[in-house]
Amino acid sequence: MILDQFRLNGKVAMVTGASSVLGQGICRGLAEAGADIIGVDYVEMPETQRQVESTGRKFLGVAANLLNIEPIQGILNHAVRTFGEIDILVNNAGILHKADVLDFTEKDWDELMNLNMKTTFFFSQALAKQFIKQNKGGKIVNIASILSFHGDIRVSSNIAGKNGIVGLTKMLANEWAKYNINVNAVAPGYIASNHTIALQENEEKNSDIINKIPAGRWGQIEDIEGAVVFLAVPASNYINGHTLAVDGGWLAR
Repeated sequence: MILDQFRLNGKVAMVTGASSVLGQGICRGLAEAGADIIGVDYVEMPETQRQVESTGRKFLGVAANLLNIEPIQGILNHAVRTFGEIDILVNNAGILHKADVLDFTEKDWDELMNLNMKTTFFFSQALAKQFIKQNKGGKIVNIASILSFHGDIRVSSNIAGKNGIVGLTKMLANEWAKYNINVNAVAPGYIASNHTIALQENEEKNSDIINKIPAGRWGQIEDIEGAVVFLAVPASNYINGHTLAVDGGWLAR
C-alpha cells in the first residue's frame, strides 16, 4: 500500500538543533510518522521531549556543544547504546549572524561556519559510517534556506554556509548512493516563528514579504515538518542530492 511508504514505524531519527521551534517541529513530525527520536542541542530539551512522547514515541535528549566536532562520536555511541541502530539524521543545528560586510568579524564568521557547515559535514560522516555498518542504508536531511539560491545583505556567512549546504548535499549524495544512503536538503522560505517575530510585527516589512510570496502567507513549522518527513520516509528512496524549497513559491517569482 502506498501509505505504508510514508511511515517510519520502527525507525530511529537523530535531529540536531532539537530545542529550537523548527527542531521541535521536525522531531514531532518524525515521531508522528512513527520514529523514535534522539534530540541534540546545547541545552536540555524538555519541551521537545514532551512533544515527542505525547505521540507515544521514545525520546533521548543529548546536550552537547556542536560548535566543535569533538562530541559527535560520543553522541553517536550513546544513541546506538540506547536504540541499537539509527536510520535518519536531520542536520538542523545552525545560527545566524547579521552585520554589514565591512563590520563582519572573523569570530562571527568562524562560529557560524563551524556549526552550519563543519558540524553538518562531520555529523553526516559519522552517521554514514554507522549506516554502512548497519548495512540497511539511511537518510540524511540537511536544512538549507532560500538564501541558498540568491544573495541578500548583512548575512554574508549565512549566505556562504547555506549555499555550501546545497553543494555538500549533492556531493554526499553522489558518494553514498551506492550504500543506499539518501542525502537531500530542505530549504525553508519565510517561516513564522519566534526567530522572525520582529519581521511579522513590522507592518511595512510584513506586508512587503507577504506580497512577494505567491501563496500570500508566511510558512508554518508544519510546512517544514512535512517536507522533512517526506525525505525521510521510503516514498522518497529514489530522490538523492535534491534541495526541496518550501517557500510558498518565493523562488518561482
